[in-house]
Amino acid sequence: MNTSRTHSPSNQLLSSLPPEVLDALQCRLEPVELRAGDLLYRAGAVLTHVYFPVTTTVSLVSPLADGASAEIAVVGQEGIVGVCAFMGGGKALSSATVQRPGSAWRMSARHIADLARDSSPVMQQLLRYTQALFTHMAQTSVCNRHHALSPRLCNWLLQHLDRQPGNTLTITQERIAGMLGVRRESITGAALKLQQAGLISNGRGCIHVLDRTGLEVQSCECYGAVEQIYERLRHGASPWPHGAPASARSASAGAACTA
Repeated sequence: MNTSRTHSPSNQLLSSLPPEVLDALQCRLEPVELRAGDLLYRAGAVLTHVYFPVTTTVSLVSPLADGASAEIAVVGQEGIVGVCAFMGGGKALSSATVQRPGSAWRMSARHIADLARDSSPVMQQLLRYTQALFTHMAQTSVCNRHHALSPRLCNWLLQHLDRQPGNTLTITQERIAGMLGVRRESITGAALKLQQAGLISNGRGCIHVLDRTGLEVQSCECYGAVEQIYERLRHGASPWPHGAPASARSASAGAACTA
């Protein structure tokens, strides 16, 4: 997703529905404002609502018993937070934390499950997005296992930058470390190298991206793979034109219904 794209005050998944279907949904959608750090739900909780981000971004985070965690995907205005609500699970297998404050549409989990069951256009679009999201999660799993921290950091910065206007990410290095599942000192060192290369500028509680193209060059292949999936989704094509990418196939079973 390109930061030069116009950010309209809408959710792309909702906008992809036929007008008559979207009109019928209006009475079930509630506008909400979300704050950075808000926990929308915890792993293991019964989902009561789903969220369609508009200007907010939400991190899907996989927790461990010892308190450690790592981000497995990020959701912006392209999608929905809480896919287990209509996939038959009902309970979240990951936590959802607001990364960037902003607006979203909220709907009850019961309503989205009913709509998915009763409306073919709604189910079709939800499944298309879910397929893309599961591929995103699978790619993240492969990335965390096989790629060095610096390319992973570039990948993370680009994915979050894609889901907001402007070139400044308001976030601390400590929080990024938590999202990537590494020590803060490791992020500090990797960010310093990117700054010395003229790609970013580190501020107090924020990161300014100075050279997006340079970040893409330094990023691992996973950024391009995930971007391609969402690009196809935006243009109405199947996220997997000829089957899932090999790296995604290897991890897709573990990604099912983790959102």
